[in-house]
Formats: sequence, C-alpha cells, structure tokens
Amino acid sequence: MNAGPRSAHAKGKDSSMKIAFTAAGTDLAAPLDDRFGRAAGFLLYDLETGAVQSIGNEQSLTAAHGAGIQAAETVARAGAGALVTRHCGPKAFRVLAAAGVTVFNTDAATVGEALELYRAGRLQPAAAADVEGS
Repeated sequence: MNAGPRSAHAKGKDSSMKIAFTAAGTDLAAPLDDRFGRAAGFLLYDLETGAVQSIGNEQSLTAAHGAGIQAAETVARAGAGALVTRHCGPKAFRVLAAAGVTVFNTDAATVGEALELYRAGRLQPAAAADVEGS
C-alpha cells in the first residue's frame, strides 16, 4: 500500500500508479457508474503502460450488507492508488483511506472523460465520504 500522503496526479508522481474507476462497462468509453459499493464493476487503468483491466464487483452487487467495504477491499487488492467515482460512502471511504487509496469524486459521463480530468489535475482528493452509507 502507499506510504504517506502524496499528490496523486502531480506530474512525475503518477508514472507507475494504477487508478480504479467505477464503471458500467469494460472499456474507457463505459459510463462512470453512479455508485461505488454497488457499481457494476471497476476499470483499473495503469498510468505507466495504458493497460486497462476490468474487475467484476459481483460479490458486492449481491451482498445484503457491507457492499462498500467489500468493493473497497477489491479496489485495494487490485493495487489501485486512486479511485475515481461519483459517490463514496463513509465505511468504504475509511477502508480506502486505510489502504492508501485516494478518492476523487467527479460527475464525468464516462471513464475516459474522468481519466482526462484526472490527468489534467482537475480532480481534487475527497476529504470525506460524500454520501451516507446504506
């Protein structure tokens, strides 16, 4: 996991970082999913290589409780240093923060658009969850 705070999208700092996006599809043209815990899945983008990996979120979609926590653990295990999503609840936010994953909220329409905003430094790290947990 990450050691200490850092600017996740400062030039030169993100060359080996992987970013997870909540996605309702399997490529950069996919819509950004509105939810984190019950997102259809995640796209993991490697800033160094440009590789895109689709990660399922089936276990959280069917969970009665704890979907956000399970999804946060999935993202952390995938090696993401950042998460870009529309919304993130408090329990998931705590798990992500403990794992060293910086959360960025955006209203971008697609994963590709969110990636461009991230690369341009137009997304700010979230200080806390932006929705209540369910």
